[in-house]
Amino acid sequence: MPQGDVQLVVDRIEATYNHAIVALHGVSLTVRRGEILALLGANGAGKSTTLKSVSNLLQAERGRISAGSIKFEGRDALHTSPAELVRRGLVQVLEGRHCFRSLTVEENLVTGGVARGSRRAELVRDLERVYAIFPRLKEKRKATSGLTSGGEQQMTAIGRALMSRPRLLVLDEPSMGLAPLIVTDIFRTLKSLNRSEGLSILVAEQNSTVALQYADRAAVLENGVVALEGPAAALRERDDVKAFYLGEDPTSEDRRAVEPILPAA
Repeated sequence: MPQGDVQLVVDRIEATYNHAIVALHGVSLTVRRGEILALLGANGAGKSTTLKSVSNLLQAERGRISAGSIKFEGRDALHTSPAELVRRGLVQVLEGRHCFRSLTVEENLVTGGVARGSRRAELVRDLERVYAIFPRLKEKRKATSGLTSGGEQQMTAIGRALMSRPRLLVLDEPSMGLAPLIVTDIFRTLKSLNRSEGLSILVAEQNSTVALQYADRAAVLENGVVALEGPAAALRERDDVKAFYLGEDPTSEDRRAVEPILPAA
């Protein structure tokens, strides 16, 4: 693979919390420009820790990288502040639909542009872009974020990240707690941005059915180790991905209910 095609390189990182609890055991992965990489695994597998390591956010939770390296577009991410990583185009949407609940939807979006250092004219253009991507947010732009639905809060969180003009968008469990149709709509939007703008996406998901439908490649984490990786289309055909690594029943009613509404990637 030509070096110019590599955007993010995570090389054998080990992570600990409170200097005692080991969460990652030599995790390696690569994100190429213009692709969607899904990071799959059950609860506690290390997905969130990996993403926070990429964005250099572990210290905020009394964690640290004890070995390995992370490079974003050739720059040492572990020695770059989270704010500087955002300005350089690595932007994360944290798990849990994080919004400033007392601010309006539009005020939340504006904070994403301010974090990037956008000027007023840029903020106006970027707001219109986000409203075109998520028309529902334009309808709710004056609503207090804490009073909007879960799906609208997730759209707000993603929209705020897009206001920072990311080159690599990192999402942690975007489907959590949302209805299947809302999840499908969000992933369709992400795939559209990936195709139309070449936006690279690294997404951690426990919902492997939807993630594998839209991703180009996937890596499966198990107990802080990459247990399996490969093209998403190939992993989609493997029932053992669900049965052994994600703790799901591949013949469950939930799976049969979700699959028909998903379009081909």
